[in-house]
Amino acid sequence: MKPWSLVSFRTAAGGERAGVMFDGRLVDLPISPRSLLDLIDDWPEAEGILRNFHPVDADEVLDAELLLPLRYPRKVLCSGANYRSHMREMKVNRPDDALPYFFLKPPTTSLVGPGAPIVVPADPGANVDWEAELAVVIGRRARHVKESEALDYVAGYSAINDISLRGPHRVQHPIGEPFQWDWLASKGADQSTPLGPGIRPAFLVDDPQRLDLRLWVNGRLKQEANTSDMVVGVAALIAAASDLVTLEPGDVIATGTPDGVGLPRGEFLRPGDIVEMEIADFGRLTNPVVVETS
Repeated sequence: MKPWSLVSFRTAAGGERAGVMFDGRLVDLPISPRSLLDLIDDWPEAEGILRNFHPVDADEVLDAELLLPLRYPRKVLCSGANYRSHMREMKVNRPDDALPYFFLKPPTTSLVGPGAPIVVPADPGANVDWEAELAVVIGRRARHVKESEALDYVAGYSAINDISLRGPHRVQHPIGEPFQWDWLASKGADQSTPLGPGIRPAFLVDDPQRLDLRLWVNGRLKQEANTSDMVVGVAALIAAASDLVTLEPGDVIATGTPDGVGLPRGEFLRPGDIVEMEIADFGRLTNPVVVETS
């Protein structure tokens, strides 16, 4: 049977609920209607049901609109400088034994779903860049977990585009050396982080370190890589993050981007652009770029 992904959707007749995207069809779940975040909150129980789910026999849902899969994660943690190819293009020297570097995004204001616009500032000096990444969705509360056990805490995987405003990242007049970089201004803009289109359950992913990743801008391939190029793998990232904070069901960890971002070539997103990305066969995440109006 073909693999499938969990999605969030709504129809004209009802509110938001979870479903399954399978072979180009949206079908209902064998679980009482509820949000995907609610389902992941009860992941150990839900996983047991979903492992025996056969979407080919499920009822199709027509005239549905796909939404942001998780509305909203409690935390979005991002790992920086985590692909060897990206570090080469950015001229960053990071040894393989370096500790992971994390920063946070504001979940409720930065995340957008499939088809939703990426909003960019009217100022072209913002230098808005793309960063295709594998997203890890946590399914169980995790604190001080071992790397060898970390993948047991994963509910699923998705695609996330860590849009970056390169212009405001370096502070022009820092008050001191520790304040040279503004990660919030660079990474936390409203409606700047597409996630989706769905979440592939972890039990349908053989190895998160063997997944192809691609991103296109206006149909032109910009990024093409494999998650095997990560410096710190998924399991090690989860273990390291769980030592810093308690990971909760639905939390998202963005695992870093490979080479092919716009900054080294002086290419940036503009209103009217279309950005598409894929992780393996999880489905294509497509978002138009629009300018901020207020």
